[in-house]
Amino acid sequence: MRSCGQFVLIGVAAISLPLVSTPAAQAPARDAATVLTEAREALGGEKRLSAVKNFVVTGRTRQVRGDNLVPIEFEIAVELPDKYVRKDEIPAQESGPTSTGFNGDELIQLPVAAAPTPPPGMPPGMGRAAGPATPPSPAQLDAARKTRVATVKQDFVRLTLGMFAGSFSSYPLTFTYVGQAEAPQGKADVVEAKAPNFTVRLFVNSQTHLPIMLSWQAPGRPAGPARGSQAPSAGPVPAPPGRGTPAPQGAPSGPPGASASPGPPSGPPGASAGQAGPERSGAPAAPVEYRIYFADYRDVDGIQWPFRLRRATGADTTEETTFDRFKINTKIDPKKFEVRK
Repeated sequence: MRSCGQFVLIGVAAISLPLVSTPAAQAPARDAATVLTEAREALGGEKRLSAVKNFVVTGRTRQVRGDNLVPIEFEIAVELPDKYVRKDEIPAQESGPTSTGFNGDELIQLPVAAAPTPPPGMPPGMGRAAGPATPPSPAQLDAARKTRVATVKQDFVRLTLGMFAGSFSSYPLTFTYVGQAEAPQGKADVVEAKAPNFTVRLFVNSQTHLPIMLSWQAPGRPAGPARGSQAPSAGPVPAPPGRGTPAPQGAPSGPPGASASPGPPSGPPGASAGQAGPERSGAPAAPVEYRIYFADYRDVDGIQWPFRLRRATGADTTEETTFDRFKINTKIDPKKFEVRK
């Protein structure tokens, strides 16, 4: 399933075209604090947003997996600022539900895995090489757990940026105003949000002041040998960061100035069958751009919540999510945030 990007952004980064701007004498000065304050006011106001202590949201996701469109039913429970869990169930599969989240700095994962996924770069023999596997050391398991927790927290940040236009103490961010970009709905103010090893750009409609998109970059697939070569693989291919996929904690989500302009997927050109693109010839792969689009804001208890989300990799839609119901400041069973070893 493919879907072209909704925005025609003009030079959000310094890679090709400059940001859209007007003379200083004609436009008031903009900064990140102003943009975020306006966004929080449009979302319901500082008083209402600050009064949100927890929320539960249920809905459905259609996820692209190869040539299949997989339906997923989910529930997300959040106790601000540092408890989050998402429970997924796939009706078409016989496997039971799975839950992923965090409680403080502890990982929530059900069913409990025998051991967390080893981080990239773990030496051969850790369950991959032939013969008896060498058990991972406690330090390696702890590093894998911390990597997984950081990945889940980043997913939490991406979701809540479109809901609250701010960050929480569980994963604090610093914000910088980047400029404006053109969209079919009009101009969008662009704010960059950063934490160690994490960078995203939040796009806020300049008229409605509602968040409309989040964009970030991650390393592409590593270069491999030329087509037809019998040389060994360059190593394991890291999965792209995103919901439910572990990412190296030290891998940047996008360099400062990374472009958010849409276009063809950031994968190597000419890599289709019968062609030898950069990935096949050994050239470095370009970074891959990921996006989340926020839409269909509706009032729930005086707060505007986005009821539709779309995830995309480049120009390719990978997930479409519809939220059915938001419950705010409700009673949540503490067992939902239970950490099981």
